Amino acid sequence: MHDELTAQDLQMMKEELDHRRIVLRPQLLEAVKEARAFGDLSENFEYKAAKQEKNRNESRIRYLENMIKTAVVIRDRSADDTVGLYDKVTVFLEDEGETETYQVVTTMRQNALLGLLSKEAPMGKALLGKKVGDRFYVEVNENVGYYAVVRAIEKGQDDGSAPLIGY
Repeated sequence: MHDELTAQDLQMMKEELDHRRIVLRPQLLEAVKEARAFGDLSENFEYKAAKQEKNRNESRIRYLENMIKTAVVIRDRSADDTVGLYDKVTVFLEDEGETETYQVVTTMRQNALLGLLSKEAPMGKALLGKKVGDRFYVEVNENVGYYAVVRAIEKGQDDGSAPLIGY
């Protein structure tokens, strides 16, 4: 399966990849070499921590390389009155009786704690293409769901302000 990403997502991933290869990799290799010099490797916490950090960086490099290689570049083609990528949407959640504001983003930029919802998440998927006043059903799974109403749409763009997710 290919990940659908924006040109901005790809640019940010390439920048992170370059930083990890050019800056972090040599620093982490040097940290491993220094920690190895401390002696007995079986009880050397610094060595284990340095190796772990080096391996985490290499894993992230492989992940970014794979994401870049398999990505399909998408653009938002939503109308001015419908929800599209990077739009901020105010939604009334009927069951909760509360109003929430979300921004629909790509999977690489999601962060529910900041209100950044993936376009593939149940709410994000349900929001795309909706208009102000539309009542819609958000299917969490085959047994659970809820109704919501679009209260406002603030058109947005991928300006790079939403950071890439990390691990």
